[in-house]
Amino acid sequence: MKNVKTLIAAAVLRLNFHLPAFAAVEVQATPCRSTKVGTISANAGTNLGSLEDQLAQKADEMGAKSFRITSVTGPNTLHGTAVIYK
Repeated sequence: MKNVKTLIAAAVLRLNFHLPAFAAVEVQATPCRSTKVGTISANAGTNLGSLEDQLAQKADEMGAKSFRITSVTGPNTLHGTAVIYK
């Protein structure tokens, strides 16, 4: 019985130390319970995924909970803007 309690305690402690960090999440529509706090922009290569990653990183740096991409332009080098929400 003591071993079972020890295993459960160890499992709970392990979960507490390995929780993922909270990062800004891309949303497709304006979140209803969030407040718009600004806009961000980024330049990336020809890959839309790298542009999304850069915008997510900037949103995290500004303390945003989520962001919504509002525009992407450029034939070779992509430029994108997004609205950030808290």
